[in-house]
This record gives sequence, structure tokens and C-alpha cells, in this order.
Amino acid sequence: MARFEIEITHSAEKQLQTLRRDDQQRLATAMLALAEDPRPRGSKKLPGYEDVFRIRVGRFRVLYSVAKKRLVILILKIGHRREVYR
Repeated sequence: MARFEIEITHSAEKQLQTLRRDDQQRLATAMLALAEDPRPRGSKKLPGYEDVFRIRVGRFRVLYSVAKKRLVILILKIGHRREVYR
């Protein structure tokens, strides 16, 4: 299976930087794992969007889009489960 490239939006990068260092590391590990498997166990497609999925990392959620033709995963949003869907 082809390896995907990971891209992160500027806003998602800023959201990541506001978190504690240990949370940042757990989230970074989970995001890098998406390069190998863009649909890991537990990932869910978000209703109302074409190619937007979410993964759970503890109490945080990572929302991302998969561009299969370009082999790119775009990290859209990172945040606490209460706030990330707003």
C-alpha cells in the first residue's frame, strides 16, 4: 500500500501548539500513523462531508481529509472532543 503524505493546516498547527507537551506527542504519533493507514480502526467518517474523517486520541479529536489521488492527508482541526466539531 502506498504511503500518504501528511499536511497540516496553519490553524490545526496553532491548535496543536496550545496543548500540553505530552498531549502534543500523543497526537503527533497518531497523525504520523495516518500516513501508513488513513482509515485506522476507530476512525469515523463525518456526516455531511465528502472525505472528512476523525480519529480519537484520548479526549482529543483529529479531523482530517484524505485525497486518495494525490496520496495526501490534510489535518484540518485538532481539539478537545467538546469543542472540535464547532
